[in-house]
Amino acid sequence: MDEAALTVLINNYLTEMSKIALEYGGTIDKFVGDAVMVFFGDPTTKGPKEDCLACVSMAFAMRKRAIELAMHWKNEGLLETIQIRMGISTGFCTVGNFGTETRLDYTLLGSEVNLASRLETSAKPGEILISQSTHEMIKDVIYTEDRGSVVVKGFKSPIKAYAAVDFRKNLNKKQDFLNFSTNGFSLVLDGEKVANYDRTRVLTALRSAIQFLNKNTPS
Repeated sequence: MDEAALTVLINNYLTEMSKIALEYGGTIDKFVGDAVMVFFGDPTTKGPKEDCLACVSMAFAMRKRAIELAMHWKNEGLLETIQIRMGISTGFCTVGNFGTETRLDYTLLGSEVNLASRLETSAKPGEILISQSTHEMIKDVIYTEDRGSVVVKGFKSPIKAYAAVDFRKNLNKKQDFLNFSTNGFSLVLDGEKVANYDRTRVLTALRSAIQFLNKNTPS
């Protein structure tokens, strides 16, 4: 991808992610390449639990929008797209204006910031990794999967991590959206957008994929 196309793609992506962050009440800290750092609880807060839920809800919305953008970019002929991954942690941080007399940044500092960054690095494409502290705040509302202990740079002991999957209230509902990615395989299915005349083609593609795997999987 040339630099001009990459610039358009990243700016488009960051614009969409920023809209979602503001919609859920987040404070946009900074952009680092194709990453956006967002925090909750300052300058306003709804309380620790509500801030945590807002943050994870934002992450779900960002993930869904990123998938939609990736599909759009591929339809436009862009073979390389952005694969979203996120890290979330909860705790006390130092928030304020940092910098020099001529330039200040309103930002936050602390170990929780570093932990969120490390969790993001450890996450798989499409995954939202959260810390133990965040998990304790939202586990009654959000379904999570235990990812065990993650060794992260800058922390002496392994960190307990969980993957935020979906709202618990959605688990028994009919799912119209399916997203799964792993090495060598990616599946995004939006049932609401597949037209009736395309369903046969989709089913044929899925059956072909299954046959291919059955023939090429070592016994």
